[in-house]
Amino acid sequence: MSLRSLEILNPDASAANARVGLFDFDGTLSLVRAGWFDVMVPMMVEVLADLGTGESEEELTAIVEEYVGQLTGRQTIYQMIEFADQIRRRGGVPRDPMEYKHDYLELLMVRIRHRREALRAGRLDPDEMMVPGGRRLLDALRQRGMKLFLASGTDQPFMREEARLLQVDSYFEGGIYGARDDYRNFSKKILVEQIIRESDYQGGDFLGFGDGFVEVDVVKSVGGHAVGVATDEPNCVEVDPVKRRRLAGVGADWIVPNFNAHNELMTAMFGSC
Repeated sequence: MSLRSLEILNPDASAANARVGLFDFDGTLSLVRAGWFDVMVPMMVEVLADLGTGESEEELTAIVEEYVGQLTGRQTIYQMIEFADQIRRRGGVPRDPMEYKHDYLELLMVRIRHRREALRAGRLDPDEMMVPGGRRLLDALRQRGMKLFLASGTDQPFMREEARLLQVDSYFEGGIYGARDDYRNFSKKILVEQIIRESDYQGGDFLGFGDGFVEVDVVKSVGGHAVGVATDEPNCVEVDPVKRRRLAGVGADWIVPNFNAHNELMTAMFGSC
């Protein structure tokens, strides 16, 4: 099995009857925030190292990378809550997790501001800031009559703006949902339950796409099917083995590094392209 190809983990899976598509955003469709991991992890490691526990930078980095990765797909605040807990366990007195979130977002915006500005000014083709093949997939799913929803752990105003900049907002007739300050009242699980409760959709009607385990886990838990998008950002050429392990572990039916193998993926999911 090539690390650059579609991997079928569940040969018996079929999304032929799927009517709802649930997409994560960053790392699944959008690359605007590519590199966020390399902003968040060092920020946390620096604070933990200053506590003087005797742990090496390498040891702390491994710890932080593990919990940040495990929480990818949930609202950013949950990574900051865990960060505060890690400080507390080492004898430190953490600030409010929301303050750490704001610090992180300020650092991230410095890193990605040029991308957002270039998209806004028309100097950058939106497809250059998308996971390869993403737009073609959205077109194909819409042509099948599927209702698409976009849900992300990124703050809702930012992700809605970035969806507009990438010119993908019009695909998501079901809505675009992101993190909110009242974070306890929103999650991908809550969204899926709400969709089922307020429509004639059943859990088995869902087809999920995500690079974090959360959206895959949520869709699989209600009886749907899921594509694990194990993007090795920013190149998105080969499967990221760490992402693959997490996605496979929560039951992804298919694993892809990008959406370039369009016909093969459509055949695997629906039986035809």
